[in-house]
Amino acid sequence: MDVAAGEAVGIVGPSGSGKTSLLMVLAGLERASGGSVQIGGQELTRMNEDALSRLRRADIGIVFQSFHLIASMTALENVAIPLELAGRADAMATAEASLRAVGLGHRLTHLPSQLSGGEQQRVALARATAARPRLLLADEPTGNLDRATGETVMDLLFGLRATTGATLLLITHDTALAARCDREIRIVDGLIAS
Repeated sequence: MDVAAGEAVGIVGPSGSGKTSLLMVLAGLERASGGSVQIGGQELTRMNEDALSRLRRADIGIVFQSFHLIASMTALENVAIPLELAGRADAMATAEASLRAVGLGHRLTHLPSQLSGGEQQRVALARATAARPRLLLADEPTGNLDRATGETVMDLLFGLRATTGATLLLITHDTALAARCDREIRIVDGLIAS
């Protein structure tokens, strides 16, 4: 599978077909059992955990179906922490700007438990895009949201992608969402079917 820089690709297929496994391998969160995985000319299969962590921090933004926010941290802190770990002096200002970009400037000091599901996913989206990654991976980002909220989140995701020029791989069961991408790749039983 080849994906061009700046392309938006919808990854579709039935449950258990390997879509999430593909995302986990592309994110360097799981190891490929064979073959070659390259992102921006870098071979992931040869990288150690530290190198994979640096690649994720610098070049990859991930939005999961479940929000993966730290419960004891505010929205602002959740977005700022990866930037702080990267040594960015502007972490808090960048996090605030990212939250404002997804319409949450008024919720900066709220904990995840004080936010709706849609707001939590927008925090996760702000966190994934704050460092302006070259690659955005989204795994069923609307799976835990009602339809209207999901559409709002997807509008934000596609808008942020257009603004940054990032490559987007969107894993979804929703064919209407996949149709918003430049092209679709269908996976069946761990293999690309079309």
